[in-house]
Amino acid sequence: MQGLLDMLYPRRCIGCGGPPAEPYRFICWDCWSDARKVEPPFCDRCGDPVAGAVDHGFICYACSAEEPAFDGARSAARYDGVVGEALRRLKYGNGLWLAPDMAEILDRCLRAEYPALAFDLVVPVPLHPVRRRSRGYNQSAALAKALGRRIGRPAPSGVLRRIHPTATQTNLTAKQRLSNVQNAFQSGRTGRLDGRRVLLVDDVMTTGATVNACAKALKKGGAQSVHVLTVARG
Repeated sequence: MQGLLDMLYPRRCIGCGGPPAEPYRFICWDCWSDARKVEPPFCDRCGDPVAGAVDHGFICYACSAEEPAFDGARSAARYDGVVGEALRRLKYGNGLWLAPDMAEILDRCLRAEYPALAFDLVVPVPLHPVRRRSRGYNQSAALAKALGRRIGRPAPSGVLRRIHPTATQTNLTAKQRLSNVQNAFQSGRTGRLDGRRVLLVDDVMTTGATVNACAKALKKGGAQSVHVLTVARG
């Protein structure tokens, strides 16, 4: 069936319009090769890359000044090129058809960065119900479900809720981002997180304010550990 559909409606790379390459459905190898991957050296805790040569593990200034609530954070690529284009279409252009490709990228990053860790739940960063109704879907939930299917872990809804309709983080400073999401999240029903090892999934991580607020709520709800995984780093 997929072969027939490809004959009738050929798939094209969203980056250059050329033929896509396995394992991706809408990304070619040339565009993926040009994507800026997030590679060491980076902070052992938050995964923020650092310029220059570093031949030892280190914790960045931000994580040293205030320890994050999450136990680790990793991202696959920078928020530009074909990855940035895919995430913008996924988030703002009803591009749910790109979720499998983004889940493939997340899966590869997961295996590379957290090879020794086992997770019980895959949890997306939630949208407030007002924002979700306006957009029609939560792109992070689509990513979490697609990744959960790939790794054989549940991605249940309602484990984490956004209880305050926060403003978009896009044009805020780091300090404003922290204030914007403070106390914005709450864990779901009592007992669902007790002793669970959570993989928190989002599309983009910038300062880490949102995922840190989520991690606080998850641990308050009983989670044993929270590791963050995002497609891109802003």
